[in-house]
Amino acid sequence: MPIKAIPSRRRLLLLAGAALGTSMLGGIGRLALADSDDDDSDNHYEESANTSFTPANTGLNARIVVVGGGMAGATAAKYLRLWGGTGLQVTLVEPAARYTSNIMSNLVLNGSRNIATLDYGYDSLAAKYGVGVKTARVVAIDAAARTVALSDGSSLPYDRLVVAPGVEFSDAYGLTQADYATRTPHAWQAGPQTSLLASQLAAMQNGSFVMTIPKAPYRCPPGPYERACLVADYLKTYRGAGSRVIVLDENATIQAERETFSHAFGVTHAGVIRYEAGVTGIQIDPVSRRVSYLDAVGNPQVIAAQAVNPIPPHRATGSSPGGWLAAAGLNNSADGRWCVVDVLSYESTAQAGIHVIGDAASCGLPKAGHVANQEAKICADAIVRLLAGQQPDPAPVANSACYSPITAGTASWLTAVYQYDGANRKMVLAANGGNTVGATAIESASVSSGNFRQMTTWFNTLMGDSFG
Repeated sequence: MPIKAIPSRRRLLLLAGAALGTSMLGGIGRLALADSDDDDSDNHYEESANTSFTPANTGLNARIVVVGGGMAGATAAKYLRLWGGTGLQVTLVEPAARYTSNIMSNLVLNGSRNIATLDYGYDSLAAKYGVGVKTARVVAIDAAARTVALSDGSSLPYDRLVVAPGVEFSDAYGLTQADYATRTPHAWQAGPQTSLLASQLAAMQNGSFVMTIPKAPYRCPPGPYERACLVADYLKTYRGAGSRVIVLDENATIQAERETFSHAFGVTHAGVIRYEAGVTGIQIDPVSRRVSYLDAVGNPQVIAAQAVNPIPPHRATGSSPGGWLAAAGLNNSADGRWCVVDVLSYESTAQAGIHVIGDAASCGLPKAGHVANQEAKICADAIVRLLAGQQPDPAPVANSACYSPITAGTASWLTAVYQYDGANRKMVLAANGGNTVGATAIESASVSSGNFRQMTTWFNTLMGDSFG
């Protein structure tokens, strides 16, 4: 499917999979990304999360197990039932009873949101779409027998398995999992650590808030640079000019929205944010909150911080040595952290009949909630086609989009379209008209209150599509 040119007056975000080249996607909403505050009707279209649906009558019969109830897994389970029909027995396996959204979770830190507003359950998936929900952890996958062993002692057989486990965090910088949970929260999985970090921020006086950023790839959101901006905005508003946010980035430069965040660091939050790129050798004392590191030219540095927010390196859940994902041979990237897939179907290149989507997948797309929603739909469409004896769509298209709050009332946005490159068998950035030469993601032209308001509409529409 060729990519249509994006109108110059409005850069349209084809939300929730409308960019996919398949007839199964009728009725999905779209939302415009704009920099103005006007009341253009394009900016306010969203599909109601209360819309009722009837699963397709396909005549297909299969058992499908979906592991992981985040953005990717929930969306996949829902659309497998919608598109595959009532003959598909879809079971969602997730150890947590509810999901807390990583998207918008940085706003909990400055008090703009309560963590409860990011809470989503699986009742709609079960009641409206007939998805079976199993609250348990995966213990093992037997790819030969096509079964999944669970922590409650049960075993689920499958004809197709979709794995969307999210990420797990490494012990890093001299810290342990216990340190993350109780003293130096990464808050990169929204929930109790987010609330803990918010309380530590609120307890700060004039002092330094130090945060670290691991080498890419890492999951975003929560966005590290937006977090720095929101913390800086909070400190200069409530704690005075003596407070500082020190960002220690292991990457050589800002990884997303470079123009927006360079301006935010150097102008909007000038004198509050100190951004250092290319740092190495980070070490953190969880008790004293003393942070040591080597700067970009190798000079040793030490900071006595009031609050420390380390964002540790992470990998696909279960991919550590001895983990269930590793035991199944699915973590087949060169570094063993991610699962390599065929992006036409998200089927693992290591194990037939197993599809990996979301943050755990190595597929060339960003590790983000909106992208996970897109990957889930490409995967669900491909599985339905394969069960029907067809081939996956040969030209999938995906959209990546996110908003980034810069202050308590303003935001920017970033969007990009990806299309399939058959020569290299991967998804690549595409510019207007389908041209991939020199294609880049598009940043908003300005940071505005209008963007901040539209961020809420985008978020509600996306979450309604995945969980509603």
